[in-house]
Amino acid sequence: MSKKFKIGIDYGGTKIEGILLDQDGKQIERKRYLYDKNYISGIETVKKLVSEFDAISEQTCSVGLGIPGFSSKETGLITNANSLWLNDKPFEKDLEIALQRKVKLMNDANCLTLSEAIDGAGKDYQSVFGVIIGTGFGGGLSYKKEIIEGSNQIAGDWGHQPLPYPTDEENKLNVKCPSGNCGRPLCAEQFISGTGFTEIFNKKHNTNFTTAEIVELDKNNDDRANLEFSLYEDRMARLMAVMVGIFDPDVIVLGGGMSNIERLYKNIPPLIPKYTFAKKIETKVLKNLHGDSSGVRGAAWLWK
Repeated sequence: MSKKFKIGIDYGGTKIEGILLDQDGKQIERKRYLYDKNYISGIETVKKLVSEFDAISEQTCSVGLGIPGFSSKETGLITNANSLWLNDKPFEKDLEIALQRKVKLMNDANCLTLSEAIDGAGKDYQSVFGVIIGTGFGGGLSYKKEIIEGSNQIAGDWGHQPLPYPTDEENKLNVKCPSGNCGRPLCAEQFISGTGFTEIFNKKHNTNFTTAEIVELDKNNDDRANLEFSLYEDRMARLMAVMVGIFDPDVIVLGGGMSNIERLYKNIPPLIPKYTFAKKIETKVLKNLHGDSSGVRGAAWLWK
């Protein structure tokens, strides 16, 4: 029997990446292209990638896409995408016309979670909570290597929930989410995302550092950076404690740029029991296995 190949596409805000996997999950090819930030250019770029991968595999491959939003099951329209040109568009339907085949779309945090649950850091566990911590902050749930979307398709998407147990300092920071769908004070994304962490640090210390520069300061024992990362780890532990109380996953897998900060994996787990009903927490906090390939691999795995 000949091998079947699958294509995964990660639809980013400035670039679109594709991967060609064989039926065992082995990477055959991976490419990325910049595109104009508009709806038509995005479709044409996806079509270009799919055509190239079809030619390499010499077959019409399955196609899955990870998108920065959700494709409504009710209307078929995209909602809550930070690539604004996708919103209120029948993206799935238009792609199927352009590619002349069925496609599957899912939120990019769900794609990362699926990738890590199938053959990544969570492959040996039954329940996985995957978290993307980069420019934004999102999450997804997997049970027995299937994504749990929920009735509103937002299961595990904790980025715009309020920060639990806020301290006096956090309240006084007066952080408010700029998103039109949120706009709430104490929005978790504004504290936990790489962007939010860096903005808070620079606001408190009247500096203009990048996230990478703050990480280096911490490695060089800068007191300001040490303190801010300690506060950050406690905030993350509070949020994880809420998810442990609801979903109680075997493992929490971190992805995105902030997942590369090694101290998080040592310091966060001991803090979680401070905020949970259970005194001993077995949930592991692990770094992703597939790095920046996780999202695009998970999109391919939408077709199993």
